[in-house]
Amino acid sequence: MSVIKCCFDAESDVIDSCCGCYSALRPRYKNLVDNIFPILPQDGLVKNNMEKLTFYALSSPEKLDRIGEYLYQKTGRDIYRRKYGFVVIAMEAMDQLLLACHAQTLNLFVESFLRMVQKLLESTEPQLQVMATQSFVRFANIEEDTPSYHRRYDFFVSKFASMCHHNDDNIEIRDSIRLAGIKGLQGVVRKTVSDDLAENIWESVHMDKIVPSLLYNMQNSRYLENNLNRSGDTNENDTPPHLAESCLRELVGRASFGHIRSVLRPALRHLDLHELWVPNHFAIHTFQIIMFSVQAQYSYAVIESLMAHLDENSKASPKIRTSIADVLSKIIAIAAEESVGPSVLEIINSLLTHLRTSVSSPSKQKRQETEEKLYQEALINALGEFANHLPDYQKIEIMMFIMSKVPINSRVFDKDSSELLLENILLKSLLKVGTKYQTIHFNTTFPLSFLDPLLQMSLTPDPEMRVLVQRILHTLIDRHDNLDKLIKPTGPPAASISFLVALLGTPPGYGSSSLCLGAVVKLV
Repeated sequence: MSVIKCCFDAESDVIDSCCGCYSALRPRYKNLVDNIFPILPQDGLVKNNMEKLTFYALSSPEKLDRIGEYLYQKTGRDIYRRKYGFVVIAMEAMDQLLLACHAQTLNLFVESFLRMVQKLLESTEPQLQVMATQSFVRFANIEEDTPSYHRRYDFFVSKFASMCHHNDDNIEIRDSIRLAGIKGLQGVVRKTVSDDLAENIWESVHMDKIVPSLLYNMQNSRYLENNLNRSGDTNENDTPPHLAESCLRELVGRASFGHIRSVLRPALRHLDLHELWVPNHFAIHTFQIIMFSVQAQYSYAVIESLMAHLDENSKASPKIRTSIADVLSKIIAIAAEESVGPSVLEIINSLLTHLRTSVSSPSKQKRQETEEKLYQEALINALGEFANHLPDYQKIEIMMFIMSKVPINSRVFDKDSSELLLENILLKSLLKVGTKYQTIHFNTTFPLSFLDPLLQMSLTPDPEMRVLVQRILHTLIDRHDNLDKLIKPTGPPAASISFLVALLGTPPGYGSSSLCLGAVVKLV
C-alpha cells in the first residue's frame, strides 16, 4: 500500500520519490543501460556504469539479447529526435559489449547489434554512417564460437557498395564515405569468406556489387599517374584508390579455383561498360594486381578468362581487341611459370586461333587494316612473352605446334592472299618463339617433323616468307650470338663461309677449319 500511496496520494511526503519507485519496478538491465548515459552527451560514456553493465552481461549472458534490444530501441528514438550524441554513446556501449562477451548466446546479441548498425547506415548523416561502418569492421574481426548460417549480409553489401560511389560536393565528406564503404566491403568479405556455413559471398549477386565498387575507386587518373612517385611514408589506407586496391588484392588472394572467375567476370564487365580498354593503362594495372594476388596455381585461369573475353569481343573494333591483347601480353608471362601440360598448348592454340580469325576477316578500309595489323602484332608479342618464360623443351613443342598449323600446300604457286597472309603471320609467330630459344643440340632443335615442313616453306614464291624462313633457321642455328653479323654481311664469299663456320661452331671431332667446312657442307 505504501507504493500505491507514494504514486497516487498527492499529500504524501514521499511524492518526490515516485520516479525512484518506478525505477525499482523496472528490470535491472534497463536501469544499468540507462545509467551509462550522462545528462549531457558531451560528457561521453559513463565508464563506471559501463563496467557494471559489462559485468552484469558476463554474469547473466541470457540477458544479452534484451540488453541489445533495449539499446537498439533507445538508439532509434535518439536518431528520430536527432540526439546524435547519445547515439554515439549507445554505439560505443554496443561495441564494448560485443568485444567483452563471447558466450554461446552472443548470436542473439549480434542480431540487435547488426540492426543498430543498419539503422545508422540508413541515416543521412555522414558521421553516423562512418561510425556504423567502423563498428561493423570491428565486429567482422571477431571470431565467433558458433556458426551463423542464418545470418545474411545482403543489405550491408548493397549499402557499402553504394557508399563507394558517393559523390558529395565536399571532397572530405566524399572521401570519408567512400573509405567507409570500402572498409565495410572488406569487413563483409573477411566475415563470410572464412566461414563455410555463412552466406556465400562469391555469388554473382554479391560480386557484381563488390568488384565494380572497388574498381570505380581505383580508376583515378591522378592516382595512376602518381602511383610510382608516391613517397614510401604515405599511409596507403588514407585514400580510396589505395584502400580499394588493397581490398581487391585481399579478395583475389582469398579466392579459390572455383571462385576466381566470380571476381574476373564483373571486372571485365566493368572495363567494358566504362570503356576502359582504350587506353588500357588502367586495365593493365588492374590485371597485374590480379595476377600478383591470385594463388600461383590458379594464375592460368586468369589468362583463360581474358582469352574468353577476347572471343566475346571478336566483333569489336580492332583498337579494343588490340588493347585486350596488349593486356594479355603484359600479364601472360606471370602465368607461364605455373602452366604445365595441356594448359600450355591450350593457351598457344587460343592465341593462334585469334590470329587465324584476324587474318580471315577482310578489312575494307586502310585504317582498319592498319589497326588489324597492330592487333596481330599484339597477339604475336603475347605469344613470345608466354614462350619466353617456359623451359626449352616446351619451346620446341610450341614451335612444332605452330609449324603444324601452317597450311603447307603442295601447289606452292596456287595460293590465295588470305592463305599467304596466314602463313606469314604464323611464321612471324614461330620466329618470335625462336628468338626466346637457346640452341644447344641441333638434333633436339631440328627434329624431322619440324625441319621438313620448314624447308618446304622455303620454296614458296613469296620472297618475304622465304626471308622469314631463313631468319628462323639462322636464329635457331646461331649458338654464339653472331646473328647480327649475318644480317649485314661484309667481305668476299670466302669470308662468308668462314663466318658460317663461326656461326655453327666447330663440331666435335673436327680439329681444323678445313675439316669444319666439310661438316658445314654435310649439314647443308
